[in-house]
Amino acid sequence: MQKLREYLHWWILGALCAGTVLAWYAVFSEDRDGKLIVAFLDVGQGDAIFIESPTGTQMLIDGGPDKSVLRQLGKIMPFYDRTIDMLMTTNPDKDHFAGFLDVLRSYKVGAVMEPGTVGAAAEYAALEKLIEERGVKKLLARRGQKIQLGGGAILEIFFPDRDVSGLNTNEGSVVAKLSYGATSFLLTGDTTRAVEGYLAQLDGARLDVDVLKVGHHGSDTSTSDSLLGFVSPAFAVISAGKDNRYGHPNKEVLARLARFEVPMLGTYARGAIVFVSDGETVRLRK
Repeated sequence: MQKLREYLHWWILGALCAGTVLAWYAVFSEDRDGKLIVAFLDVGQGDAIFIESPTGTQMLIDGGPDKSVLRQLGKIMPFYDRTIDMLMTTNPDKDHFAGFLDVLRSYKVGAVMEPGTVGAAAEYAALEKLIEERGVKKLLARRGQKIQLGGGAILEIFFPDRDVSGLNTNEGSVVAKLSYGATSFLLTGDTTRAVEGYLAQLDGARLDVDVLKVGHHGSDTSTSDSLLGFVSPAFAVISAGKDNRYGHPNKEVLARLARFEVPMLGTYARGAIVFVSDGETVRLRK
């Protein structure tokens, strides 16, 4: 009995020490020091962008084509963090939403935002059913909405500006601008050159950003001269799978980026691409 008491004493002491270490780990790992984190995750042939505001609000824009998004989230989120404030589907094609099925089963999600286009894949119906079963709030993305992420970080919807239920998934794709202080990111989903031209007419210089998420994985359907003339980013990011069957990124798109002297980074070459903004400058995390 005495040995049992001694064993129990040391076990409790060890548990308390472990708890203290874990608490301090949480404090230091979440000391954001006024920084915005934007991570273009390596999910193969698809899109997934993780955003964490200076106050810790987390948003995942697109979920990639499969459960590989979970592995990527595990690299950038603390292991004990099992909540994500908002998911956004920029368009209901599998390479943008299928990973959300696993995210919803693994994390507590506050809300889901969608463009209003309709996905044809069976997985899309399964996702909508899972959102309903989990009681997650659904929001419709519309131009002019401003999502306050905290600490001065704001995500503003530029498109859709109308009912897009009758459009194809790319034409109705969400286009949004993430701003923090003097820094900004243009997130284009799979938007088309026609929509890019439309936004160039509507927004002009408001499209000027530090980082451009190149539309449609570098397909020639996106990234027009009219867009690049206004955006003038310091970095362009292409999210695509290595040696993918679509030939992304398109050589003509790469040539246009080169002509506008925009440095290009690809997840197919670098893996996850993480930017950190202090509100004044954007730096690429090594």
